[in-house]
Formats: sequence, structure tokens, C-alpha cells
Amino acid sequence: MEKEREFPEGMVPLGKEPFTFNCHPGVSCFTKCCQKVDMFLFPYDILCLKNALSMDSYDFLQNHTRLVQGDNPYFPAVMLKLNEQDNCPFLEESGCAVYRQRPSACRTYPLERAIDRAGGSSRRDFYFLTHHDYCMGHQEEKTFSVKQWIRNQQLDKFNLMNDLWGELDTLFSTNPWRGEGAGGEKQRLAFMVCYDIDGFRRFAEKNQLIEKFRLTKDDRKRIQKDDTELLKFGFEWLKLILTGKSSLVQR
Repeated sequence: MEKEREFPEGMVPLGKEPFTFNCHPGVSCFTKCCQKVDMFLFPYDILCLKNALSMDSYDFLQNHTRLVQGDNPYFPAVMLKLNEQDNCPFLEESGCAVYRQRPSACRTYPLERAIDRAGGSSRRDFYFLTHHDYCMGHQEEKTFSVKQWIRNQQLDKFNLMNDLWGELDTLFSTNPWRGEGAGGEKQRLAFMVCYDIDGFRRFAEKNQLIEKFRLTKDDRKRIQKDDTELLKFGFEWLKLILTGKSSLVQR
């Protein structure tokens, strides 16, 4: 029998139960959640945002993010840097200026996602409904199931990329750069691969990195042209460097 899971007090997973929510300019609290917000950004979030702004990822990091100590004691976390009014820098009077490429946290709201990996390689997602006093979206009549919300917010690709990042972050939490100290060569390399995708592309081209592995012609083309495919490649390359185990096969 499957062991009953315990969740924090007051948090009950939605399962297949529907919820009511809608956010639009007619809601009295519109953009309230974009003000004085503390938001962690994951690698795929930054990739999408820098592309939406037509910025180099290094410039995006310099201008729109700050490093903090998150849950992982051996690798820094990246947070969105707010503007002078302590609001999201992409908030405009009409709403979100980067809405089509908004981060996963914005897409998931008003849900929160948790992943149970207790079964080893198997994984199960749980979604919880959040409640903020200021949010009037819960009083709207539009109804969604979790699956419908994921589809409506185009979350599938974000969840996939965030899961891949979560596996790597778990590896980082084992302190694989033991002996180097904070900011050592391998840690700086890992940060570039994960967050500075344009910097990693320049590094890969300079060192002919992609050519060093057995890849199909189509895979090689995708990695060379598509930031998302390059990020996936980078995650696997870091696993190889840090553990010697990866899906990549050297020539």
C-alpha cells in the first residue's frame, strides 16, 4: 500500500478537484501580485526572458537579477531584481510587458507545484491552491482543473525544464566542487551553463564542445541553433564533468 503523504498544515493538494480563478484587467487587484514580489528565476525562465527582451543573457543577469543564498548551501540562487518602486521591472500600466515569456512562477499562480521523488526514479506532481487576501481572482467564476490550468498557461515545457534543473540542483547540493570553495572554477562554469546561455554558447563554439560528443546530425543542428536544446545539452555536460555519468557519449 502506498504510504500516506504528509503535507504542511493548511496545504491540501488539489488532485482532480476544480478551482475558480481568473485574472484580467477588469479585476480590481490587477497587477497587484507584480508589486513588491520576491521571485526566484530558474534557468529556463532567464532563457525565455532574455529572448523576449532581445538581450544577451549576461546583460540580462547584470541588469535584472541578483544573487542570493537559497535552499542550496553550495550554489547561489537567482532572484528577479525589482525596480525603484519595488515592483517587477517588466510591469507596465497595461500589464506585463513580457507576458508571452513570463516566468514559471507567474504562469503557475495561483497554484504552487511540489514534486515527490520518494519513489526513486518515479515522480509525482502535487498542486496546491494559494490564497492571498489582496487577490480577487478567486472570486471570478471561471473554473479550471489542474490539467486545464497547465494547458491554459502553457506550463508543460516550463515544468519539464524546471525538472531537469531540479535534478542538477540536487547534484549541486552534494557539493561536487568540494575543495574549490565558493566561486571556484567548476562552480563558475556551472553557473554560466545554467544561467548565461549566450556565454555558454560562445564557450561551446570556442572549444568546439558539441563536436566532441556522438550526436546525430539533427541533434547537433538543434543544439547549435536552439537555446533550449543547448541548455539541455549543458545540463548533461555538467553531469559528465561532475560525476562522470551522463547521457552524452564522447567521441
